[in-house]
Amino acid sequence: MNKTELIEHIASKSDISKAAATRALASIIEAVKKTLKKGDTVTLVGFGTFSVSKRAARTGRNPRTGAALKIKAAKVPRFKPGKGLKDALN
Repeated sequence: MNKTELIEHIASKSDISKAAATRALASIIEAVKKTLKKGDTVTLVGFGTFSVSKRAARTGRNPRTGAALKIKAAKVPRFKPGKGLKDALN
């Protein structure tokens, strides 16, 4: 499912226009981004938890030349599925 299909699904299930569904999805995504940028977590009970973790700096290798290169430390988003989501899949 891509973003367009998700918007169509939201619009049909919620009985709202596609434009309203687009705005709703965009606001949810924006809220999650802002919260994660502050370093907080977003928990949707029954679905899962979005959080930020830190990845340490490390040394990698260029696959073409084999030369070592430094990879900077970074903050990366994480998602841990909740029990409701896990149960829905099994």
